[in-house]
Amino acid sequence: MAEWTERAELLFKKEGLEKLKNSNILIVGVGGVGSFAAEFIARAGVGKITIVDGDVVDITNINRQLPALHSTVGEPKIDIVGNRLMDINPELHLTKIREFLSPERAFEIVSDEYDFVMDCIDSVTPKLNLIIAAKRKKIKIISSMGAGGKMEAAKVKVADISNTENCFLAKTIKKRLKEVKIDKGVKVVFSSEIQDENSLKKTDGKNFKKSFYGTNSYMPGLFGLYAAETVIRHILKKEETIQE
Repeated sequence: MAEWTERAELLFKKEGLEKLKNSNILIVGVGGVGSFAAEFIARAGVGKITIVDGDVVDITNINRQLPALHSTVGEPKIDIVGNRLMDINPELHLTKIREFLSPERAFEIVSDEYDFVMDCIDSVTPKLNLIIAAKRKKIKIISSMGAGGKMEAAKVKVADISNTENCFLAKTIKKRLKEVKIDKGVKVVFSSEIQDENSLKKTDGKNFKKSFYGTNSYMPGLFGLYAAETVIRHILKKEETIQE
């Protein structure tokens, strides 16, 4: 194993590191939640990652997103995050798809080559279609619900979407999923804290996003951390395929 994985090997053992190295993860959205999720996945030693994002860094991203600096404003997030991941692990097999995920593309991108899909999208329609695509194709998925309008770190948790509360995004996604006969079996990161509705701001509706909540520096990163933990622990528990 590479020298930089020494501490991880003490915890995961060689067998665990090998499982991570042989895993393949799809991460859609590398903004507030997704950039941190991708960072943790790469530092854990995952060997193959595909990242999808069509956005560029905006100055308003600086308070909460890993790729956002004054020096990177206007640059594609996927390039900044991608370069960072390769600098973490030069042997990483990285695929970058620079696009905003349209509803129909979700069904094309999700495939059985992936061990896990990480949904870090912050708009309803693409998120919904990514979840449906993963469920229909029987690919495991962890989906990030609303980190905006929240302040209490201790109220963030991972649960089935059917058990979420006090999250307007989760409420909307649950309702839409029920329309296609999916009412459970979707693992999500959410916060049970009541959202601060006074922090809501309407948008022009571009890229399937009609509004957003005020967000602090640590909550998106925490959501990314919980999503990464879910994926990493799942991979470590996987049984090795017996070679004939």
